[in-house]
Amino acid sequence: MTTLIDDRRASAAVASPARYFYFNMALACAAVAFLGFAPTYFLPLSAGKLSAPPSVHVHGIVFFAWSLYFVFQAWLPVSGQTARHRSVGIIGVSLATAMTIFGFLAGVTSMQRSAAIGQTDAGIAFSIVPWSGILFFAIVFAIGVAMVRRPEVHKRLMLLAGISILDAAIARWFLTFLAPPGPPGPPGPPPVEVTIPPAFVAFLLVMVAMVHDWRTRGRPHPVYVIGGLAYLAVKLANLPISTTHAWHAFAGGILAMAQ
Repeated sequence: MTTLIDDRRASAAVASPARYFYFNMALACAAVAFLGFAPTYFLPLSAGKLSAPPSVHVHGIVFFAWSLYFVFQAWLPVSGQTARHRSVGIIGVSLATAMTIFGFLAGVTSMQRSAAIGQTDAGIAFSIVPWSGILFFAIVFAIGVAMVRRPEVHKRLMLLAGISILDAAIARWFLTFLAPPGPPGPPGPPPVEVTIPPAFVAFLLVMVAMVHDWRTRGRPHPVYVIGGLAYLAVKLANLPISTTHAWHAFAGGILAMAQ
């Protein structure tokens, strides 16, 4: 009996850190989102030095609200409130819907700004970055909702969805510390190729999740393998697609309707 109790205590000691893994990953995602946008959004906003259209502010509020909600949802199962986790899931669906809408509008606003400073083609090319990113998030999130009765798949899809939108925050740090000083005036859209390294940095969190799976279940879950490869494929495909006539015709048509 003593041996059995000791074995159970040892197992609980090993399992306890793993129990908090998804909560800790949600915290990491929220921290990356906040720290990434702090230099270019939160700090200028608090100092009254940020001028942006209302759609940009709503976009920021909705996306950061998702980060906080994601942490809250990850905490509920850890604290034994699984039923509540399911009952407030509709809030996540509402936030994800709003994120998809305002993510699309942010891409339109970016194109309009680029057109206003004479960089229409560059703005159209860059629009594939936010649009493909929010589309990937929406698809992964929707599949995650559909898999709610399969928790091992559901929680990994939600984590993948949360990680997939972090490249924009990480890119702000690249912009802040690595971008060369430019001429006075509003900056134009960056080249599409500079968005690829931040995506690979965000992918490091997927690799952390894969290592966790390897240690706890002997192999990475297919969600991380298939979903992670799909994420990288989307980011790499942005560059060649952004230069095609078809993309410029499609995105340029949307810009024309928005003008």
